[in-house]
Amino acid sequence: MTTFSVTPETIQAAIVAALGDKLQRTSIALGEVEAVVSADNYHAAAQILRDDSGCKFEQLIDLCGVDYSEYKGGAYEGPRFCVVLQLLSVSLNQRLRLKVFATDDAMPLLQSVTNVWAAADWYEREAFDLFGIMFDGHNDLRRILTDYGFIGHPFRKDFPTTGYVEMRYDAEQARVVYQPVTIEAREITPRIIREDNYGGLH
Repeated sequence: MTTFSVTPETIQAAIVAALGDKLQRTSIALGEVEAVVSADNYHAAAQILRDDSGCKFEQLIDLCGVDYSEYKGGAYEGPRFCVVLQLLSVSLNQRLRLKVFATDDAMPLLQSVTNVWAAADWYEREAFDLFGIMFDGHNDLRRILTDYGFIGHPFRKDFPTTGYVEMRYDAEQARVVYQPVTIEAREITPRIIREDNYGGLH
């Protein structure tokens, strides 16, 4: 059983008091506090959560993107892209899940929090690479997992499983080239063996 030095209800009350009207909503699930802030208040809220004496979330454990376009079987109505931060207070032995939704689905843009938690650097690059979420103020926002010539963002729900381009070696040009995907959909029909004595079995 987890022993809390400060209960989730106490840290939730501290977060509500610290963020004030910057907090959109909060809840407790599975023993952890979740807080949602708007994109406009995201950076200011991050600084408060790190510096406020009742919060003390000194560490960013994780930051990832989420695509809600097919959430609840497509019945979800709301902003498509979300960024989720897992924060840890070493001082108070508490965790917080902080969520912020980008307001523009076509061009998801949020402020970078690399100047609040340096650990956000590669996580924001990953969210950009896989989901296409832009982070204003990030000083090196480039792909981190996919190749330099990669087109699209592979963790988006509408990204094709075959991708958009494929890479091959061109003997005439003596180099690797990109070209549109040539993979054709295959129909696989399982072969069924119906022999009476197959494999010597009776």
